[in-house]
Amino acid sequence: MKLANRLLLSLLLAVLLTACREKTAAPEIAAGEHSEAAEPVKGPNGGRLLVDGAFALELALIEGNAPPEFHAWARLDDKPLAPADVQLEVSLARLGGAIDTIRFAPKDAFLRGDAEVHEPHSFDVTVTARHAGKEHRWTYKSHEGRVQIPAEVAAASKLVSEAAGPATLSETLVLYGQIATNAEQQREVAARFPGLIKSVRRSIGDTVKSGETLAVIESNLSLEPVALTAPMAGVITARDANPGEQSGERMLFTITDPASVWAELSVFPRDRARVRPGAVVRVRAADGGEAISGNVSRIGLEAGGNQAVTARVVLDNRSGAFPPGTFVTAEVEVGSIDVPLAVKTSGLQQFRDASVVFEQIGDQYEVRMLELGRRHGAFVEVLDGLKPGAIYVSGNSYLIKADIEKSGAAHDH
Repeated sequence: MKLANRLLLSLLLAVLLTACREKTAAPEIAAGEHSEAAEPVKGPNGGRLLVDGAFALELALIEGNAPPEFHAWARLDDKPLAPADVQLEVSLARLGGAIDTIRFAPKDAFLRGDAEVHEPHSFDVTVTARHAGKEHRWTYKSHEGRVQIPAEVAAASKLVSEAAGPATLSETLVLYGQIATNAEQQREVAARFPGLIKSVRRSIGDTVKSGETLAVIESNLSLEPVALTAPMAGVITARDANPGEQSGERMLFTITDPASVWAELSVFPRDRARVRPGAVVRVRAADGGEAISGNVSRIGLEAGGNQAVTARVVLDNRSGAFPPGTFVTAEVEVGSIDVPLAVKTSGLQQFRDASVVFEQIGDQYEVRMLELGRRHGAFVEVLDGLKPGAIYVSGNSYLIKADIEKSGAAHDH
């Protein structure tokens, strides 16, 4: 069902975006003196070819083992110009208002930019070249990993955005175990006196209330019938009483309250020092399902045959999702650390072999390549690639990635 909902949501986003694009599509008006077409012409070095009359400039973003940088080659009347005869400056206007200015100096047979071009390589480009007292200027868009989504479409698609900031990362340890009856929520019921069991009103599996009659016993001394009542509410889990029998001193009924159970988790020697009473634990059935939280109430003193001690967690089981005998997997918080900048793991996507989030600026969303640090619980530390306070998509971010891939936001400079 969840997969079907995700596919339906993705389809809805695609339809709405297509409708918005068709409604708002209009020819772009280029800024500056010259503007390049959507499909750039390539020069002999694989870069974008910019032409102004007899003057031509090829601009290429060089990516490889070294940090990305711009290289340029100038020509006049289709003849190479000496790099020293050309003054070149490139301005990169990024989403959000930041502007990177790159100046060029001669290097062998080309002009080399003086600064690394940081990811993402998505910007509005202004190129200014000067030769023989004449200035040549071009502007063009070089966007990647960017998409525009109107607010109403984002709301309908249930995109969730929030600010990146400090977080407490919880270190967890995975343990395995089994659900057991909470012995503290169990009562064994016996007659206070010997007598003849005249009638039995409840059987195994019956739910009873506190004070409800379980059986009627005729006292051997007074021959008076006396009601045997339930000392607590719960479920009859054992019965050893039948009409016509003597009650004797044996236990006649066992009542268990299933609203509380124990998760008994195996803690092996290498982890004993890390698991402490009071630690927060999230427990889920081994075959999946929703997790519920509890705390380690005690840790056993004796190891079993497998050398593990038992960590006990009291769980609220009013939902009935954890009947005794269920195998479970648990995540135990064994430590925490505060970090200055983190994002939710739910917002992470893979884009061009990098872990990314999508920053939201107005109704535009753009990829941010991240350098990640420690990852614990719902958060992951961000070392580089995102500024504190940046608004990023933390929920349903896969829809942004799908739309970027569909719209063909290529890695092309």
